[in-house]
Amino acid sequence: MKSCKVPSSLAAILSLVLWGAPVPARSQSSSAQTASKPAASTAADNSPIRFAFQPIDFKLDSDETPERHAPETMAGGVAVFDYNNDGKLDIFFANGADIKTLHKSSPKYSNRLFENDGKGNFKDVTEKAGLVGTGFDVGVAIGDYDNDGYEDIFVAGVYHNTLYHNNGDGTFTDVTTKAGLNKPDPEYGSLWSVGAAWIDVNNDGLLDLVVINYLQWRPESEPACMGDGHRDYCHPKMYKSTPNQLFINNGDGTFRDASVESGLRAHPGKGMGVAVADANLNGRLDLIVPNDKLVNSYFRYKGGVKYEEVAFEANVALREDGVFISGMGVDFRDLDNDGYPDIVLVALDNETFPVYRNTGKGDFVEVTEKSGMTALSSPMAGYSPMIADFDNDGWKDIFVSRGHVQSLLSAPRVAVEQPNTVFRNLGSMKFAALTSEAGFTSQPPSRHRGSAVGDLNGDGRLDVVVSAISAPAEIWMNQSPGDDHWLEIKLQGTKSNRDGIGTRIKVVTKTGAQYNHMSTSFGYASSSAGPVHFGLGPNATADLVEIRWPSGIVQQLHDVAADRILAVKEPAQ
Repeated sequence: MKSCKVPSSLAAILSLVLWGAPVPARSQSSSAQTASKPAASTAADNSPIRFAFQPIDFKLDSDETPERHAPETMAGGVAVFDYNNDGKLDIFFANGADIKTLHKSSPKYSNRLFENDGKGNFKDVTEKAGLVGTGFDVGVAIGDYDNDGYEDIFVAGVYHNTLYHNNGDGTFTDVTTKAGLNKPDPEYGSLWSVGAAWIDVNNDGLLDLVVINYLQWRPESEPACMGDGHRDYCHPKMYKSTPNQLFINNGDGTFRDASVESGLRAHPGKGMGVAVADANLNGRLDLIVPNDKLVNSYFRYKGGVKYEEVAFEANVALREDGVFISGMGVDFRDLDNDGYPDIVLVALDNETFPVYRNTGKGDFVEVTEKSGMTALSSPMAGYSPMIADFDNDGWKDIFVSRGHVQSLLSAPRVAVEQPNTVFRNLGSMKFAALTSEAGFTSQPPSRHRGSAVGDLNGDGRLDVVVSAISAPAEIWMNQSPGDDHWLEIKLQGTKSNRDGIGTRIKVVTKTGAQYNHMSTSFGYASSSAGPVHFGLGPNATADLVEIRWPSGIVQQLHDVAADRILAVKEPAQ
């Protein structure tokens, strides 16, 4: 493995760009990385993590009907990314369509792109950008597949996926057919996709595409499922499974279907999300796919473009008591600062939000009960989990968008509409649930679906965007108290893919070490493509920032000042 050590004296001239204003140093030190933190306060005014609601002019419309067609309750992907390279994170919402025709027959079904002015204000630029869409869209994945410096958009939907090329002038072009991503499966036909992840599978510097497919559904043969005297959305057992897909980037704007060759197609499921991480620190990304009322899929990288499915061997196939759960969204990041990425899934009420700790030995151990998550999450139904440090204390927390899969007719027997929750990381794999304390009950509960994260106003605190079925979307601006420091790292690959997806980053401060990696795949049907964020607690300087690129090149930056975005370009070697 190659190493490129960069002296601190050169840090200012090594393609490092500073955005954002300095934040005053915190007067009170937080605990060491290896110790537990005090439990969160129950008083809203004293909550260590707090959000303020900000409206945005978008309402998710999935064309709910009395027939309760399955896609109606599964819409709602969100993306946060910088579409025009102005340094300000913008927002994209995937939207539904006429459920019978699967066409956007009305402007109310339009996907939406909102441009950020850098102060948290957003302007609708959908029409100009060419992103209205045509079909029933569900998920979104952001990635620069052609390494031209502009983020492209893959939109997953019901029997119709779309790849939008970013033209660099504020517009996008539908290149799905040209890319070869519009071909039906030879056995299953057109598939219902709910999400995707951009990763460089074969490490050739080009982003490949993993597409996650849900179940086999046809509107004309929708089963009638009754509950409490009314028709409602059916259990997943009423539908057949479908396989996931892998498309390898040819480097000329086209992709080849490697689903069979990779081994993914041999394991059909009812996928509801995908998250990627280098679980065993071998330089390649593994995949976790939660399945709805089936065993989860865990694809461990084998070499070339091949994966092996090892969910049982890795101990992530089922909940620890062997019960099937309604696996929804997923995230795959280091929660305990030991350098190994951990896994969080979410599910419906009484199913818990399972937490799997990476042992560093090739498998995981479930710590849902020990972490407190069993008791905290049992009454909750979740869709989109995101692991991120919302209070900048150096410990990643877990945000979960909440809402039930059932229709509103199931209330009040079922808590269909729910507020969102953030689970504050207390250290030692312990969590505290903050709902009203975090400000989320300031708005009515909803059937929340997709979520994405990013610093929308440049204050160094991570904000959240959430969609909801038949309800206004929500922006939650982070107004957490305190003045802990932060550092964001914006990567530009040269030998590696330009986004730097798969890059592992270690940040060391006087308080200790923490780890994260670059991936734009978060939660349920959503994508977050901002810089890699680190909370630094009371530390105004990072003693060491170590960047391990997919190419094998290692950069080390010393004495890096906090409270800024650090743009780092992979050195040519």
